[in-house]
Amino acid sequence: MAQWWRRWGAAALLLVAGALLRTGFVKWHPWISGDSLLYGDLAGNMLQHHVFGFTEATRIRPTLIRLPGYPAFLAVCFAVFGVGKFVPVLWVQALVDLGTCCLIGGLAARLMGRRVGLWSLGLAALCPFLANYAAIPLAETWAIFCVALAFYALERWSAGKLWSWWLVAMVFALAYGILLRPDEALVVMAVLPVMAWVGWRKTKSRGVMPVVAVAVAIAVPFLLWGVRNWRVFHVVQPLAPRFANDPGEPNPYGFQKWYRTWAIDFKATVDVYWNYDGSPVVLGDLPQRAFDNDAELAETARLYRIYNDVGASTKPVDDAFGRLADRRIAEHPVRYYVVLPALKLADMWLRPRTEYMKVPVDWWRFRAHPWQSWLSLGYAVWNAVYLGLGWAGFWLWRRDAWSGQWGIAAGMVGFVVLRCALLWTLDNSEPRYTLECFPVVILLAGYAVGKGKSFNAEGAERGAKVAE
Repeated sequence: MAQWWRRWGAAALLLVAGALLRTGFVKWHPWISGDSLLYGDLAGNMLQHHVFGFTEATRIRPTLIRLPGYPAFLAVCFAVFGVGKFVPVLWVQALVDLGTCCLIGGLAARLMGRRVGLWSLGLAALCPFLANYAAIPLAETWAIFCVALAFYALERWSAGKLWSWWLVAMVFALAYGILLRPDEALVVMAVLPVMAWVGWRKTKSRGVMPVVAVAVAIAVPFLLWGVRNWRVFHVVQPLAPRFANDPGEPNPYGFQKWYRTWAIDFKATVDVYWNYDGSPVVLGDLPQRAFDNDAELAETARLYRIYNDVGASTKPVDDAFGRLADRRIAEHPVRYYVVLPALKLADMWLRPRTEYMKVPVDWWRFRAHPWQSWLSLGYAVWNAVYLGLGWAGFWLWRRDAWSGQWGIAAGMVGFVVLRCALLWTLDNSEPRYTLECFPVVILLAGYAVGKGKSFNAEGAERGAKVAE
């Protein structure tokens, strides 16, 4: 009994510490701008005008560039707290994020033992990166929650009956996750094969029926969303378009292709990628690797001048950027297809996660802003600690998982691999895109620091039951 009280007391203290951390971010570091305001506009129009669209001068223009999951959450909050009231939204997200911590800790405890579960809970509760996004009206907090819930529900379903309420939790996590962000479909790709394997091991063909039921239930909201988009725009679009452009809106494909021939870091995203087609661009923001010779430098400078004179992208300029990109790719295909994507992916994993804090994007300039630079360096080290512990935990658990847990392990690790493969193909580097992998990273990190005598028969025995 004393051990029970100590364990739950420690868990409660960790959650209190996590709540204080998130309170600090909500009170002193909220970030409400950019995409947050777009989501708020969509939510307000859903609530007040029953139209999923953006406010323009004389009308509300329907759109499909965002999925309805996060605007629907904001609309519910606005209905309770008032339209445009974002601060209460942040407090709700802080509670959701603490729920994510509990799910990570609970999953670790069931798979790896109570001691590992407690360590994982602590690492999640005290993770500044998760806490930071709770104070930002963006879909990340809910998306991370859905990842954690999907794998927790998968483990509970795997250890129980074929038909249970955990299937409902799994459908919610998978369907709502995709309604938040289309890349959450990767969780479905990681979870459903594991479900099929577990079901087949249990009762052969009958065990596959829950998988079919989950797949059909997930497909329903996207069928409805696709029907809406067909009725409004006459296009087949069950998810959000990759380049976030409505039907008929031009997209600067040539510029984006040229951008991929040199871009690596988040600074390029802020200075160049986000500014193009709407704001002036500065040649001095480009690194030396954007030009292979003087002729390319002169051509890029010419295109920048034309663009700045017009103030927007035009087809001739975009076509010229495309031709410049084709030449650069033909001369250096390995750089374009391998080296730059690998460095971009590394930047998303390793960069200090201060992009939504009051820290300059060029954080390494210590003389210009020493305090912010030291803060960023500390964040980079803390991020590296989580990733290093996560890798160590994977290396250790890869052997123990074969005791019967390898299906769950393959699902979680497979999700991380699939996400990295997707990020490999993106134009721009954004560190938040790797944050959805942190439930897996934190669970494995908890195993690295918590593995010991308490990884007894408990976790392995439960895994063996799953395999039976």
